[in-house]
Amino acid sequence: MADDKSKRAFRDRDRVSADEDYEVAYFAEKAGITVQQVRDLIAKHGNDRATLEREAKALKGR
Repeated sequence: MADDKSKRAFRDRDRVSADEDYEVAYFAEKAGITVQQVRDLIAKHGNDRATLEREAKALKGR
């Protein structure tokens, strides 16, 4: 079932849904990495936004 974008709780903002292409694409663009790299980070570290931002920054710095 599709995500109801009109019903957003605060907890929705601290996660990146790997099932939603627009969320993955937005995070990839914001972090300066590829969509596949975002999916790999989610698979490895989970979908917590703060963790993903930290790992994306480290990945981009390599």
